[in-house]
Amino acid sequence: MKLQGKVVMVTGAAGGIGRAICRRAAAEGAALALLDVGEAVDVFAAELAGQGARVATAHADVSQSAQVLQAVAQFADALGPIDGLVNNAGLTSIIAPLLRMSDEQWTRDLGVNLTGPFNTVRAVLPGMVQRRWGRIVNISSMAARAGLWRQAGYSASKAGLLGLTRNVALEHAADGISCNAVLPGLIETPAVAGLPQPVMDYSMSLTPARRTGRTDEVAALVAFLLSDEAGYLNGAEIDIDGGAHLCPAVLGSVREAEARRAYHHPPPG
Repeated sequence: MKLQGKVVMVTGAAGGIGRAICRRAAAEGAALALLDVGEAVDVFAAELAGQGARVATAHADVSQSAQVLQAVAQFADALGPIDGLVNNAGLTSIIAPLLRMSDEQWTRDLGVNLTGPFNTVRAVLPGMVQRRWGRIVNISSMAARAGLWRQAGYSASKAGLLGLTRNVALEHAADGISCNAVLPGLIETPAVAGLPQPVMDYSMSLTPARRTGRTDEVAALVAFLLSDEAGYLNGAEIDIDGGAHLCPAVLGSVREAEARRAYHHPPPG
């Protein structure tokens, strides 16, 4: 029960990774402030409440600061001040070549994935500073370092989230607040499970572990970062991607190099 007595706010709580984080935090004793845009979060909250968790929900678009402030005030009234924040809400559905990405698509990606965490952090920080304790976990992506094919807005926003993470740590570590980033690779959410098999096969060929990650593995890492035990871990960027961030180059074998090149770059047609 590492989070007993703590109030943890999770954005994007109704998504695959968000649900796993909430379940783990509840199992560790936290009261849960669940924020999402749709009604699915209310159904999920009822499930958690039925299992004995203290839960409150709010609907908000994280890119809108006024909505975020209102949601945080609702949570404070229902559960008490926020001790831990998990910025999990993210937009991944905008896929377009860089030259054809519209202003609206770019703005929406950055609004949800980068401005959203800025809005939530800014809303909860004053109380954390006052109490001299707080834990902030930003869910970034391996795309923050490696880029992602035809998702320039997503990659740029997730890279920006690393910069935000560092600055929160720099400015508020002395206040007893930690801020760390988690960089998932391909995690088996419902959306990922629905990818076409050739896409999955190619992605797994680039992942040393040769499997997708599980949402509960991400949740276990996040729960640790929210706990007292992680107090001296600050401004960190933690990959959880089965080793996919590692360099796959083959330098010692002509046969293996040719086989990998043929697999990763098949001839046209």
